[in-house]
Amino acid sequence: MKHYIKLLRGKFKKYEIDGYVIPKNDDFFTEYSKLNRLEVISNFSGSAGLAIILKNKNYLFTDGRYTIQSKIESGKNFKIYGFEKLINCSLFKNLTLGIDPKLFTNTQIKNYFLKFNKIKYVEKNLIDEIKKQKEDISVPFFSLDKSIIGESVNSKLTKITKYLKKNKSDYIFISAPENVAWTLNIRGRDGPNSPIPNSRLLISKSKKILLISNLKKCKQLLKNKVIKKDEFLDENNLPSRILHLKGKNFIVDDKSCSIFYENLIKSKFNITKREDPIYLLKAIKNKTEIKNMINAHIFDGVALTKFLYWIKKINKKKITEVEAAKKLENFRKINKNFLYPSFDTIAGSGKNGAIVHYRAKKGNCRVINKRDVFLCDSGGQYKYGTTDVTRTICFSKQKQNIKDIFTKVLKGHIAVATTDINKDDTGKKIDKRARKFLNKSNLDYAHGTGHGVGFFLNVHEGPQSITKINTIKIKEGMVLSNEPGYYKTNEYGIRIENLVYVKKIKRNLLFKNLTMAPIEKDLINFDLLTFNEKNYLFKYHFEVYSKISEYLNLNERKWLASFI
Repeated sequence: MKHYIKLLRGKFKKYEIDGYVIPKNDDFFTEYSKLNRLEVISNFSGSAGLAIILKNKNYLFTDGRYTIQSKIESGKNFKIYGFEKLINCSLFKNLTLGIDPKLFTNTQIKNYFLKFNKIKYVEKNLIDEIKKQKEDISVPFFSLDKSIIGESVNSKLTKITKYLKKNKSDYIFISAPENVAWTLNIRGRDGPNSPIPNSRLLISKSKKILLISNLKKCKQLLKNKVIKKDEFLDENNLPSRILHLKGKNFIVDDKSCSIFYENLIKSKFNITKREDPIYLLKAIKNKTEIKNMINAHIFDGVALTKFLYWIKKINKKKITEVEAAKKLENFRKINKNFLYPSFDTIAGSGKNGAIVHYRAKKGNCRVINKRDVFLCDSGGQYKYGTTDVTRTICFSKQKQNIKDIFTKVLKGHIAVATTDINKDDTGKKIDKRARKFLNKSNLDYAHGTGHGVGFFLNVHEGPQSITKINTIKIKEGMVLSNEPGYYKTNEYGIRIENLVYVKKIKRNLLFKNLTMAPIEKDLINFDLLTFNEKNYLFKYHFEVYSKISEYLNLNERKWLASFI
């Protein structure tokens, strides 16, 4: 890391800059990317962060999930701050900061740096200059049948062109790969854990499309006539093609249209709107997608339940966190519909559980002690569905205060699951329900309560989420996580996470659980639960048993029945 910082600083004079800014995202603005320039320069491996290297100081910005992890990985060489310190950043002033214009949006730069500092576009990425990044183009894009996805490409294009006409625009430039995937019913393998196809898409108000990507990745789509020859454009030819388009007005996406592409479009067209409608369209799953996600969660619940039974009742060996994560993945692999994890498993025992997005690494992880509380957050990509689930378990009798805190987290989890969405219709309102019982004891957690989830796509997808600030209306068909927690630094971590979907029964909107796996009863103080909360747990475990017991062996079945 120090070596790369030195090499980077050696380029400041040539490019006439006082510092250089390195975000976590790649030029497709994806959360989980195979390229990780931020880790190269800072050693920080989390999914959200930004580094600034100055001539004699280094800064790293991240969020509450990574407070502990960032100090462990980068603390010796970086001053670490929360993302809030990036807004109108005043930690340094009157400096010229170099940026790669393909990695930032105009809004980000305006919000972060323009009040107290200047920005200079550096067309070559300086991290790539000091450490060459290889792009993997081995896996071609593939299409999903309408029977799996539930809606045709034509139907989706009709919705998008209707939006274009309503906003008096000639084109929309779709720069987020997951939105391209949704529109064209295609997937790829460009994320380490997400089936995203790294590509961009132009759609005209007359429904003409232009898929912009690498030819090697699109050969299968062209061969199978998913797209026609004149509907494909090599990414290197995009600048000149945009300049030859006819029309006046463009819609771009404020979250993923880089300065590079926005400036290119602005050189000839008016930008009428900076909002991609696909985020919201994609967030509302249709009946086919929900049905497939329900099935994926049954498979996933079987694997997780087998793992929980094995680690609590069968395993007598001393195993590491890495070995536990591998064992869980092996249980998932038994199912032919499992493809790969939806993110790197978080398997944290004892004090490592307090690191919210902890990643156990071989040779640098703990042996799971029978006295430990063990937090395991994992998920899978299935044909066809994305899962994400956290269970916190124990192997021996725990202290009363740990059981009490676990129970308060559970009460928050149940409060979210039983929300009357007609009344509490935004993530902001629901988030208060999740924290209520912890807050009474002056306890809290530094992450959101829930995030949106894609259909066989990204495990984190908006615009809906359950956080202190999200005001997007929760609608029928949305999928979210429900994951309150509590973390005591250097001691333990607790989190209980299910995925839920929004169902309409008569006129009532309510959450239905997708996740089908038992919740640790040995950590519950039942005296703290109300009659309704106990009833909820009984019904939940009864549903889990009825859906997955046929796939378990006799001993696993008996154990699962003990939760009812």
